[in-house]
Amino acid sequence: MGEPVHSTLRRRRGRPLAVAACGLLAAAAVAGCSSAPPGPPVINFYTAADGASAYAAGAAACTEAANGRYTVVQQTLPKAADDQRLQLARRLVAGDSEVDLMTMDVTWTAEFAEAGWIEPWPEDRAAQVAEGTLEGPLETARYQGQLWGAPLNTNTQLLWYRTDLAPQPPQTWDEMIQMSEALHEQGLPSYIETQAAQYEGISVWFNTLLTSAGGQLVSEDGEVLVDDGDAAHQATSIMQRVASSPASDPSLSVAQENDGRLQMEAGLAAFQVNYPFVNASINTPPPDGGGGGTFIDEQGRPTAEDTGRRIVDVFAWAPYPRVDPDRPASVTIGGFNIGVSTTGGDTDLAFEAAQCLRNRENQLTNATEAGVPPTLAGLYDDPAFQQEYPAWEAIRDSLQNASVRPKTPAYTSISIVLADLLNPPAQINPDAIVPRMAEEVERAVNSEGLVP
Repeated sequence: MGEPVHSTLRRRRGRPLAVAACGLLAAAAVAGCSSAPPGPPVINFYTAADGASAYAAGAAACTEAANGRYTVVQQTLPKAADDQRLQLARRLVAGDSEVDLMTMDVTWTAEFAEAGWIEPWPEDRAAQVAEGTLEGPLETARYQGQLWGAPLNTNTQLLWYRTDLAPQPPQTWDEMIQMSEALHEQGLPSYIETQAAQYEGISVWFNTLLTSAGGQLVSEDGEVLVDDGDAAHQATSIMQRVASSPASDPSLSVAQENDGRLQMEAGLAAFQVNYPFVNASINTPPPDGGGGGTFIDEQGRPTAEDTGRRIVDVFAWAPYPRVDPDRPASVTIGGFNIGVSTTGGDTDLAFEAAQCLRNRENQLTNATEAGVPPTLAGLYDDPAFQQEYPAWEAIRDSLQNASVRPKTPAYTSISIVLADLLNPPAQINPDAIVPRMAEEVERAVNSEGLVP
């Protein structure tokens, strides 16, 4: 057996490697490859494009707090998650010494840890990160018994619904489908909006339904469990019923998060499962938001006439619908964790800067300016946060009963396989798809065959 990749990468840290990295990545126009100017050490913090200004504000605040010992510089990655992952992977494989810290999608933890691209958090620092952090987001940063990231922000889905069409929100998916079909029979808005296009969103929908039914896709040691019990059959049956119902949105098979938001704002949807950004959107004037949505008549139908009543006046939230009436839904959470690169400079300073970047003040800034819920439990009692997030209590409750996506280095391949199998959802045959899903996921875990 060869030497572990992780230990090899650790010995390669240092400025001489920066020259090699710049040569290897010249075509990508890597920034920061010139000789470092004299002054305090620079901690480069590579972040997602969404929320970059808030992350930059955090970098400035942590530079000031460092009092001259180091400078934190925010660097922006591409907008799309896949492009972010690809750029970071290329840099880290090449041993780029300019990458010190990075925002890691919660799905990358196992992959980056196994590849030796990120440092495990030392026990004392891991304990500091865990203190006061919600358990759901913290779990996304754990792998094989170690902490590999510091939860920076998180995300979860709620049920958003119209009180004029559903005075009491549905408790289960069965109930919601029945309510939707009853509205359709009355000629009223009836759509149930969710993420069903062939991308990560449909994999998340399935995972939430699966775990809410008591199932699991893959164990942390790589065992495929998707066909263990009836949970996968329940999950795929719900997906098929939502998509094939006469009350369904005909464009559901291509719908992503923003599509559901727009259908609700247009007055066509009665229900949507989506992230908290939809509430901010409907309360924000155009062109940045929905401006309250379209006008609705006395029956609740959209109209061009100024009736004095808009969608926002009947817009409300509730817990994510259950699969099992006796079991709260376990919503698959998202968000970013801060990873410390194995190829960067001073690791101790990087860990210190990471803890600063996700402290209370910076998480509040990220929440109020970038629209991403915090991972620190105490912030949910902060009036400044509650004002920006009226659904704060439902968000916190959802996070406390959350599920995470499978902790496996093969997650990206698994998600692609799931999205291919489950789309279009109206054509799902639960009896046929569950055994096939188990086979395809097994192949993805073992890196066999071709990813669709």
